[in-house]
Amino acid sequence: MSIPATVRALIKTEPGKAEVQTVALPKLRDGYILVKTTVVALNPTDPHTVFDDEGAKPGSRVGCDYAGVVVQVGNNSNFKPGDRIAGWVQGGNASNIEDGAFAEYIAVKEGIACKIPDNMTDEQAATLGVGVSTVGQGLYQALGLPLPNDADAIAARAGTPILIYGGSTATGVLGIQYAKLSGLKVLTTASPRNHEYLKSLGADEVYDHSSPTWVDEVRKSTGGRLRLCWDCIARDGTPQACARALDSDEPGAKYGVLLPVEAEVVKGVNPGVDGPTFKIAYTTFGEDLYKLGQHLPASEEDYEFGKVFWKLTEELLAQGKIKPVRQEADRGGKGLENIFVGIQALRDWTVSGRKLVYHVA
Repeated sequence: MSIPATVRALIKTEPGKAEVQTVALPKLRDGYILVKTTVVALNPTDPHTVFDDEGAKPGSRVGCDYAGVVVQVGNNSNFKPGDRIAGWVQGGNASNIEDGAFAEYIAVKEGIACKIPDNMTDEQAATLGVGVSTVGQGLYQALGLPLPNDADAIAARAGTPILIYGGSTATGVLGIQYAKLSGLKVLTTASPRNHEYLKSLGADEVYDHSSPTWVDEVRKSTGGRLRLCWDCIARDGTPQACARALDSDEPGAKYGVLLPVEAEVVKGVNPGVDGPTFKIAYTTFGEDLYKLGQHLPASEEDYEFGKVFWKLTEELLAQGKIKPVRQEADRGGKGLENIFVGIQALRDWTVSGRKLVYHVA
């Protein structure tokens, strides 16, 4: 396969605007491989990159999640040209504006990717990226769940309840499945239209998030002893509601969250809560970064864990134990030119229970 010198990519031109431009093929740094994208998927971080993130400079390439085909590798690579792989990259990277998934060819950090099993489509695989790393950091690094391949640890905590608030989000869908593979009893919230879907993924109990009694129902189910909560929404009162659902008798119940939440918001409701615990998934690349208005130093610990977790995920996918979130393809049309339609839809909160994906070509 011949490799072009230039590629088409979605570029942030100014705050709130992005357009497809022809730019240079990304350079391969140490530990990176070159991938020809086939399908990309959208995340809530994408509208943030375009509209809000001051660190995402004009000229930055947008997008994180992808599926594609490997075209070039370095020494000692675990992949080879022709492999179908999926993962994610640092869209809107202030340290390297060539990073970004919404392009015809992209540079991919090798450890934060996995081979796509033969029984999975590129549309399905493209949805995995950010979600997999977020689950790894949020459920396992932060909340301390036993890994799905640690039988002894799973047996020791079998049946422990966890509340995953926002089960129908793309991250919640993955979180439910991993938590079940870790032996936990999974309680979650969603609109009634998504209840059966989440139960099919393994959720033990699903509550209507709009019901005024859902917190009381969770406390009744757990005997007021809920010790683990992972909030996939983190806005519009969900931190306070989750704090009320957690054990208030014994200090140390853990509250993890996908977005920054001030401690007093949670502790004002339940002073004994351990949290909020927030990890930004971008640290999984083990590189210096600038996000959320601050410089974050490289974390070798997060990168090493990320590699282990992505390898485990590759095995779980091959075994059919993890199912990607449902997809909606090409809202507004195929191609890079129409991705901004999806970015706007995410910003307007008009996507639920599925992930937007776009065919690149």
